[in-house]
Amino acid sequence: MKNPVNRFKAALGTGRHQVGIWNTIGGPNVPELLGGAGFDWVLVDCEHASIETIDVLPALQALAANPEVSAIVRPASNDATLFKRLLDMGAQTLMVPYVETPEDAAQAVRAMRYGPKGIRGMAGMTRATRYGKVADYAATAEDELCLIVQIETVKGMENLEAIAQTPGVDAVFIGPSDLSASMGLPGQLRHPDVIAAIHDIIDRMRAIGVPVGLMELDSDTARGYVARGSTFTAVGIDLILLASAVDNLRNRFRDT
Repeated sequence: MKNPVNRFKAALGTGRHQVGIWNTIGGPNVPELLGGAGFDWVLVDCEHASIETIDVLPALQALAANPEVSAIVRPASNDATLFKRLLDMGAQTLMVPYVETPEDAAQAVRAMRYGPKGIRGMAGMTRATRYGKVADYAATAEDELCLIVQIETVKGMENLEAIAQTPGVDAVFIGPSDLSASMGLPGQLRHPDVIAAIHDIIDRMRAIGVPVGLMELDSDTARGYVARGSTFTAVGIDLILLASAVDNLRNRFRDT
């Protein structure tokens, strides 16, 4: 059996834009629903959501019911132990938060790779190896793994090209909320300086040919970022969509 192709990574290589959605509600049902909705990718969030590492396994299994969608997992931090567990569960693409230096990026790369190039622990009987059925998994795993690093601070922007060009980094993802806070404008995502910073990151990544993405919940603004060069764009969050639907439903019956 061959190692499964990482469709998300392959699409990055062609430059095709990919639309994604965030999964913050634990359990297998919501990721299965999101996986069947027609998005290119679904991110399972262990950083800001109440989803623990062990909860990622049923989410990945649920998403696998829809082979056209790619799963991305965001661990809570740039931690080799967390990476090891998620990769063994079969995650092929990780989004690593709060990368500020090329050293941070290199640390993440090492955690993604087996020795001698990295420090990922080896285990044969895992979901990643399809329980021992993938031929030469240790030799081929790296080909289908994808590492996205998040730029979320002014310091990260200052080191942007060095981070993005770290061997083993496949893409950059902008974190607008934390970036606004780092700029002294917490929560002001529409501030001209924050928008200018986002444009600057996109332009600089396009100039060196590194795929760049971000989250934007306003449809018109998201389309503008796509037009500027975002190659993978998150346009929704499950919990926010649920809250909005609940509010709209209640408001329709407010006068009763």
